[in-house]
Formats: sequence, C-alpha cells, structure tokens
Amino acid sequence: MAKQVNKHNSYSLISAILLSVTLITASVFYSCGANIFSVEDDVNIGKEIEQQIREDQKQFPVMQGHQDIKDYVNSLGKYVLENSNSIKYKNTFPYKFEVIHDDSTVNAFCIPGGYIYVYTGLIKFLDNEAALTGVIGHEIAHAERRHMTQRLTSYYGVSVIMSLVLGNNPSMLGEIAANLFVGLGFLANSRSDEIEADNYSIKYLTGTKYYPGAITFFFDKIREEQRLKGETPGDLEGFLSTHPLPADRIKNANLKINSIKPKPDPTKGLFTEKYQEMKSKLP
Repeated sequence: MAKQVNKHNSYSLISAILLSVTLITASVFYSCGANIFSVEDDVNIGKEIEQQIREDQKQFPVMQGHQDIKDYVNSLGKYVLENSNSIKYKNTFPYKFEVIHDDSTVNAFCIPGGYIYVYTGLIKFLDNEAALTGVIGHEIAHAERRHMTQRLTSYYGVSVIMSLVLGNNPSMLGEIAANLFVGLGFLANSRSDEIEADNYSIKYLTGTKYYPGAITFFFDKIREEQRLKGETPGDLEGFLSTHPLPADRIKNANLKINSIKPKPDPTKGLFTEKYQEMKSKLP
C-alpha cells in the first residue's frame, strides 16, 4: 500500500513539474512576442469574425452595390500581394479586401487570415492612390506578422492557450472570435506592431509602381488636421485609438524611406488623377 502511495506521489510530482515547465515556457514565449496559435487558427478566427461582420450591417455597413469602387480597392490589395516577394502567406490566407460605407470614420483594419476592411471615410480623406495602397500594405503586414494572434496569446493567458494547444477545448477558437467581435474592439495595435507594419508597407511597395513611402502622406494629413483644428478630429479618434501615431513612429518611417537606394522621388508614383476620379464616384 505504501509503495502505491509513493508511486502515486511520484507521478503527481512529475506531472506538476512538467506542467510548471510548460507554463513557464509558454509565458516566456508570449512575453517575447511569440505566437502559440497556428497559421490555420488565424484563418479560422478570421472566418468567424468575418461572418459576424457580415451579419452586423449596423456596426459594419459593408458596401452594397458600387462594384466599381469595391473592385478598385480590391485591385490595390491584389497588386500588393502579387508584386511583393516578402508576403509569406499570400497562398495560405484567403485575403479579402472590403469597403465599409461609413464616411464619418477615417480608418482601416485587418482581422486574422487577411480580411481587410477600408472605410469610405479613409478613401475620402486621402489624396492619391499610392497613399491608400500604403495603408492597405500596412494592414496586410498586420496579417502577415500575425499581430492579433500574438496579442491574443498574451491577452488570454497561458491556461486558456494551453487548453487550446492540448485540444481540451475545441470550441475555444469560436469563443475567442466572438469576444474579439463584441467586446475587445479587435485589440488595439501596440506601438511596436504599428512600426513593424509601417516598415513592411514600405518594403512591400519598394520596387513597385508606387512611391514606397506613401503611407507617410496619411501621417502628414493627420498631423495637418490636428494642427488646423487644435485637437484630434472626431473622425480620426477611432483610428488613433487602434493605430497609435507617436512621433517615433513617423521618425522611423522616414528613416526607413531614406535608407532606400536609390532614394525614391516622393512626387512620382502617386496616381493622383486616377484616384480623384475614383473618389468622385463614391456615394
């Protein structure tokens, strides 16, 4: 009897040690920006949220009709995917580019798996095609760098993540997607995520027909709006709450552009006239 008790205690001790090692390892992983979710999890979470967005037309009025506008935005996203060798998951993620008909919001966002949404408010705010392509490239980078599931790894904690990894709770992905949609506001991007996405947007556009630093035109317009109005305009508050724009982010983007050889000309590759023609068709 004593031997059985000792044997049981030994098993319990070994199990406790293994669990502790596992939890400590997982903690170190996500504190260092690692991602315990699989690429397939990104796709599945994205599909869940995408379906909920389609069902909530009040909060996310995805544009109906106006196929020329939708085709235009989709063509910009597809161009980036097809003309950059740095996009790893272009044949893994479904990648969809949608327009949300909301002029009062200057924003764009990405959910896992490459589902990217552009507000008409953003389209009207920008002045040229290169700038919009730069923003879309930035959102593609959030998908490619898997920023949201990295943050989910940290947000939900080790215990929930380990139950997923060990297969103890197969419905958890659906619950996570539902929580993201309803309560967490898609989890605001961190400063480091934003800087990395800026860098990749510049990288994606380098060597294409567009000015690679076009995303900085967006930054310049935000700063000009803030200067003219003395505060952040209401239509930009949502964007800045999920895409922080501190001075070091702007400085980093400019340094990245200045490192490109030969130095790109910021007056070329903008396609302003074509963009203004498209804007005139917006409802």
